[in-house]
Amino acid sequence: MTQSILEKYPNYEATIGIEVHVQLSTQSKIFCSCHNEISKQPNKNICPICAGYPGVLPVINKEVVSNAILMGLATNSTITKNTSFARKHYFYPDLPKNYQITQDTHPICTEGSVKINLADGTEKNIRLIRIHMEEDAGKNIHSTTTNESFVDLNRCGTPLLEIVSYPDISSSDEARAYLKTLRNIVLYLGIGTGNMEDGAFRADTNISVRKKGAKQLGTKIELKNINSFKFIADAIDYEIQRQIETLEAHQSLTQETRLWDTHEKKTVAMRSKEVAADYRYFQEPDLPLLEIDEKWIAEVRKKLPELPEQKLNRFLEQGLSAYEAQILIDDLALADYFELAYKNYASKNLINWLLRNVMGYLKEHKISLTEFKLTPYYLAELVKLIDKGTINTKVAQEIFEETAQVGKSPALLVKEKGLEQIDSMDELKKVSQSIIDQNPAQVNAYKAGNERLFGFFVGQVMKETQGKANPQKVNEILKKLLS
Repeated sequence: MTQSILEKYPNYEATIGIEVHVQLSTQSKIFCSCHNEISKQPNKNICPICAGYPGVLPVINKEVVSNAILMGLATNSTITKNTSFARKHYFYPDLPKNYQITQDTHPICTEGSVKINLADGTEKNIRLIRIHMEEDAGKNIHSTTTNESFVDLNRCGTPLLEIVSYPDISSSDEARAYLKTLRNIVLYLGIGTGNMEDGAFRADTNISVRKKGAKQLGTKIELKNINSFKFIADAIDYEIQRQIETLEAHQSLTQETRLWDTHEKKTVAMRSKEVAADYRYFQEPDLPLLEIDEKWIAEVRKKLPELPEQKLNRFLEQGLSAYEAQILIDDLALADYFELAYKNYASKNLINWLLRNVMGYLKEHKISLTEFKLTPYYLAELVKLIDKGTINTKVAQEIFEETAQVGKSPALLVKEKGLEQIDSMDELKKVSQSIIDQNPAQVNAYKAGNERLFGFFVGQVMKETQGKANPQKVNEILKKLLS
């Protein structure tokens, strides 16, 4: 972990800023009417505009702007009332225009913030420099069998939000917490899939180290194209240690972009890092200035859902632990499942069955909640049967498994199978006395001090009642009869 690495070098500190690119899930692309979707067929969703033909004119997708405003409101940002687009020039096979339409001096959102929760229970505020809109480039596909590369332009023109943080992050733990929080906000807003494997949520991490107390930041190294939270954290840890060791060896660091080698578990140089002047920014002449008035902002604000931090606080107020609440926050589908079950039956037992049994079943059978036959209503019904003493935990486990397989009401299954718990003290006392009478040797041994035999008597009563006896009452009765 980063903390242990920095503990080895107590005179150093790490400074980390992150640039996140979020693909938006609008129906069409940002500057044309092509479908905005992932396609396995190369160059299927393209037109003269997104393919970069000369003389074509882009038109801004209003929904992209609304999504940017929504993200700005969710991250406490200031919305720029008069914003504009710019051309960012670079030359690469997957960028047919040889420039990208983005935003430069007037981004749509500025000076936001995201609060993160750390593993030690503390909170930290990560400030945002800006959020801006831009188009995505295409994709180069490199053959593994021949010395060839192919260009797929389907992704050209996919709408992106770039979210740039201040260098407020100081460890891999904080970086991972920040990225998870930001991704959760995207998912809760419903503006993107957040799928890292598809490139719908990707992060470029800028890292530098310096001696504690130094006023000037160290040389910035960028880590690019890493597609999982774990790999990003691993790469940050490695890079912090590499930079410190380089400085300790009295060598200089070069500002560059590096990649993470997942097999060798190390960063490798990719190219020297560009600076703003290399891109020759100038205002996009084919798009007018964009005016965003208060009415537009107010309309978008109405669409703001309950955000992760708000949901977390509400779960804590309902009695969930911070650990339980965080698991739900990080999985919106699981949180929705819990909320539906809780709405039907508000029990503290629900979260235990959800985190232990439901999640365990999904993992074991490799299915999602949408495929799960035990609905939130059925889980609430099952827990209610347990809480009311209609069935015991052993029977509940059996009913859970059967409901998950056939999708049938737990209450109906219990009734059909005659599995209602035996609560009658007279009936349980009669069965318990019979077991004691049938096992005099075990009774004598128990009374002689072998207390472990108590479990034997409980087991025999449960066997005699086919697991339907109330365990608490059986324990109570046996203790009296064997005393």
